[in-house]
Amino acid sequence: MKAIILARVSTQEQKEAGNSLPAQHARLIVHIEKSYSKTTNSKLVLDKEFVFDESAYKEHRKEFDKIIDYINKQKETIAFCCDKVDRLSRDFLIGLPALERLRREGKIELHFPGDGLVLHQNSPATDLFHFNIALALAQYYSNAISDNTKRAFEQKRRNGEWTGRVRLGYLNVPLDVENRTRKDIIVDPLRGFLVAEMFQMYATGNYSLETIRIAMTEKGLRTLKGGILTKSTVENILKDSFFCGIAMSKKYGSYLHNHPRLIDRETFDKCQQVRGKRKKSPNKEKSKDFIFKNIFKCHNCGCAITAEQVKKKNGDTYNYYSCTNGKKICERVYVTEKELLEPVYGILERLESIPADVQDKLVERLKELNDSEVKYHDNQINRIQAEHKKLQDNKNSLLNKYIEESITKSDYDKKMQEYNDKLQLLEIESSEYTKADTDYKTTISTVFALARRAREIFDSSEVHEKRQILNYLLQNSTLNRKTPCITMRSPFNLILDLSYRPIGLRE
Repeated sequence: MKAIILARVSTQEQKEAGNSLPAQHARLIVHIEKSYSKTTNSKLVLDKEFVFDESAYKEHRKEFDKIIDYINKQKETIAFCCDKVDRLSRDFLIGLPALERLRREGKIELHFPGDGLVLHQNSPATDLFHFNIALALAQYYSNAISDNTKRAFEQKRRNGEWTGRVRLGYLNVPLDVENRTRKDIIVDPLRGFLVAEMFQMYATGNYSLETIRIAMTEKGLRTLKGGILTKSTVENILKDSFFCGIAMSKKYGSYLHNHPRLIDRETFDKCQQVRGKRKKSPNKEKSKDFIFKNIFKCHNCGCAITAEQVKKKNGDTYNYYSCTNGKKICERVYVTEKELLEPVYGILERLESIPADVQDKLVERLKELNDSEVKYHDNQINRIQAEHKKLQDNKNSLLNKYIEESITKSDYDKKMQEYNDKLQLLEIESSEYTKADTDYKTTISTVFALARRAREIFDSSEVHEKRQILNYLLQNSTLNRKTPCITMRSPFNLILDLSYRPIGLRE
C-alpha cells in the first residue's frame, strides 16, 4: 500500500524537543518500514512526503488542499501517516472532516505511530473514541489560547483605544479615506450634547429616569438604531463611565480611554450618588438559588427561562421554571424542577453505565493526553521566558550604548519603545497560556471525575455546585414548553456515546 508522510518544519530553534523534523521523520520512516495495511494486509511503501513551515499558519489550508487533491487522484487506498493525533489536530483542524470522510469511504488509513493508533474504514469503536477524544481536547486547548487578533485588542487597550460597541452620543469614523477599516471615535454632533444634558439633568437630583426619557425623546434623541429611548436605556447610559473617560472591560476591568469625553468625572460621580440614594433598601428575602438557573433558553422565542419557588398549603415547596415571555409571543408553560432533573439523571446514569474496563481505558488515555499538553505548555512558557530575558538584556545593552554616547537620543527612544512593545506582547502571551492551562486542567479534571462517579458527585453537591456541573456538561440547551432539549459539550458528548456500544469497546 502506498504511504504518505505529513511532517512540519520546526523553525523556532526546534523549540519542542522530540518534535523536530528529523525526529518526526525518523519515527514515520521506521513505522512505514515495519508496518502493514490493516485493510489489505500489504506492506507500506513510502510514496510522497508533505512538509510545511509551522509559522506559515495562513498557508495551512492550501497545504492541506494539496494533500486531499493528491489522495483523491489515487485509485487505491492510501496510508496517511502523521506522528501524533494532537500534532495533526493543532495544524489542520479545518481539514479534519475531509480526512474523516475519506476514512469512512475506505480511501485512506490514518496512521499515528506516536500514539500507536491506526484507523481504517472498519476500525473498532475503542480506536475511534480515542481518536475523537484526542481531537476534542487538543482543540479545546488550542481554542483556550488567544490568537493574534485578541493580542492586538489587548495592545489597543493598553494604548487607551476602545474596540467595543460605540456608545450613543458617539460615532465611528474612518481615519483614512482609502483604508476605511481603520476608525476613530468622535462625538456625534447631533446627539452628543443631548446625552451630556441627560447627565446634567440627573445630577441635580430633580429629575427621574422617566422624566429624562420623555424630555430627550421630545428633543429628538433616538437610539443608534433609530428607536425610541426606553427607561432602561436611559439608566444604562447614566451608569456608564465611558462618557467620563473610563472604559470598562469584562475581561480586563476599567482603564482610561483616549477618546473625547462628554462629561467630567465630577458630574458622573454626582449621578451615581443620586442613583444610590434613590435605590430602594433591600426588603426582600435573599434571592433563591436554583439548579437550572441560566441553563436553558426558550426553544420557541429564545428568551430566558426564569425560576420561582411555590409553597403549597401543606408546607411543601416546589421549584417551577417557565419562559419569561419577554417578546410576548410565547404561552407561559410551567415545568417542575423534578421533571427537568429526569433527563439529567438519565445522562449521569449513562455515564456511570460505561463498563469499568472502558472507564479505566478512558482515564488512562486522558492522562496520556494531559501529559502531552503539559509538555507542550511548558515548552511554550520556556520559550516566552527565554525571549523575555533576551529582550531585557537588549534593553540593558541599549542603555549602555546611550550612556557611552554611541547612539543618539532619538535612536535610543525608538529602539527602547520597540523593546517595550515586544515585552508587553510576551507578557500578554504568557498570561494567555497560563489561563489556557488553568482552564484545560479544570476541564480535564472534571472529565476524570464524571467519567467514574457522575450521579454520586451530582447528588452530593450543593445547588450552585450542581449548576456548575451542568454548565460543564451542557451547552445551548433549550426548553420547549415542558420538554428539555439538551445538547452535550465536547468531550462529554463523546464519552456519553460509549454507553451506546459497550460491546464494541471491549474488543
